[in-house]
Amino acid sequence: MLHTVLRRREGGESVEQIQLDLFIPIRKRKGHNPSVATIYRALAEHAKREAHPEAVAQADAAFAASRTATVPEPRPAIPNRAAL
Repeated sequence: MLHTVLRRREGGESVEQIQLDLFIPIRKRKGHNPSVATIYRALAEHAKREAHPEAVAQADAAFAASRTATVPEPRPAIPNRAAL
């Protein structure tokens, strides 16, 4: 969807015109048009990713490292001191 919006914005169309031709393919709002606010949020996120590609790469690397880290072992059971 973002690719379509970017391509058509370069052609001079407004977001309101583009919105009418887009549709949501899955989930709860399947078949509906995304809101104008959703399109602007996607454009803002895309602009942020384009402006700071090194931050995106660093965040992706940190996430991948956290996914491959070992899971800590559970703590040993502490005996019930009230029963002693």
